[in-house]
Amino acid sequence: MASEPGIETAAAGLRRQLADLLEKDRRLLSPQWRAAVESVPRHAFIPRFYREGDAPGVTAWEPVTPEGVGQEEWLRLVYSDETWMTQFDGQDVDWTDPKPISNAAPTSSSTLPSLVVRMLEDLDVHEGMNVLEIGTGTGYSTALMCHRLGDENVTSIETDEGVARRARKALTTCGYHPRLLVGDGRAGYLDGARYDRLIATCGFRNIPPAWLEQVLPGGVILTTLRGWLRSLGLVKLTLTRDSASGWFSEDGPSFMIARQQDAPESFGMVPDPEDGTTRKATYGPDVLTSSGPGFLAQLAAPDARFFSMPVEGGAISTFVLDSVTDSFAVLAPTDNGWQVRQGGPRRLWDAVESSVAIWEEYGSPSTAAFGVTASRDAQVVWLGNPNGPQWPLPS
Repeated sequence: MASEPGIETAAAGLRRQLADLLEKDRRLLSPQWRAAVESVPRHAFIPRFYREGDAPGVTAWEPVTPEGVGQEEWLRLVYSDETWMTQFDGQDVDWTDPKPISNAAPTSSSTLPSLVVRMLEDLDVHEGMNVLEIGTGTGYSTALMCHRLGDENVTSIETDEGVARRARKALTTCGYHPRLLVGDGRAGYLDGARYDRLIATCGFRNIPPAWLEQVLPGGVILTTLRGWLRSLGLVKLTLTRDSASGWFSEDGPSFMIARQQDAPESFGMVPDPEDGTTRKATYGPDVLTSSGPGFLAQLAAPDARFFSMPVEGGAISTFVLDSVTDSFAVLAPTDNGWQVRQGGPRRLWDAVESSVAIWEEYGSPSTAAFGVTASRDAQVVWLGNPNGPQWPLPS
């Protein structure tokens, strides 16, 4: 195994290669962020991690350590443009004897560098700006910001104590000393306000009101909005005195949802076969998983989730259940399409179909045609302009 100086020399070369790749792909645009990428040792922040296995069937994750795959391969993977998982189901990994993991949900990761850098470039920071980061994670993006802006201008909040502890250790080892906090990122950090920029590396169902209070007028909030069906995407908002407004990006990333806003364990009550009223469906369940229609479905049914299963030993039906209002829609195949059976306070499939129809009427645009306006009183997603069709975000 190579000596420690040998590791650092190899890592420095790999960082330059990574910066070259990100620059070529137009993710890395400024010399200041390139200097950060070339300087911050990602391997210090993910000394061990998991990658997805390639065996068919259930998704399984394989541990990656210098001892397990060899130091050269470990370093190569660390500096590849990939997301690596570092925690599952909110539980710390026993790295003294790491095992493959299956039937588990990733709850912390090191995001692929191209996305990290793209978001930092989108944040449009300048010297002396004060930045609040929601979701410290491994601390890698925190370190990039410290390198660019100085430790005294970076505050980062992490909800998981174990994740925060490891990030703090890695940052300190690398010589970075930002303000690090453990808590609910939705509350921000009032004592450090007001901030010129706020960046979130986990998904939220809405814009937390505290952020609107703590970011300066003219400042920027960069976050991912998502729901229980899917991610809506990355949105960049500019603050005014009373509200924040801005647009979704063209190809929004998907981040893990903030733990405080995760979906309830129960999907809700499965309706009895005789419940609800039935009609012919204009759209089938594929709209839930298609990129454009799925975006509209999330807006139209923000508290819903879905699953599919055979009904009474027959054809597979798709159940769309809203555990907040106890509304439901059940889609079943027919000889010439689909039928839907709906019940509860909200007609879920009516709302989905109406929203998809509006999207088609506007020419089936990308997410970049949608924007958000958030104030203390209301938060809406709109299409085309703030006076166009609107969908409220969940409060």
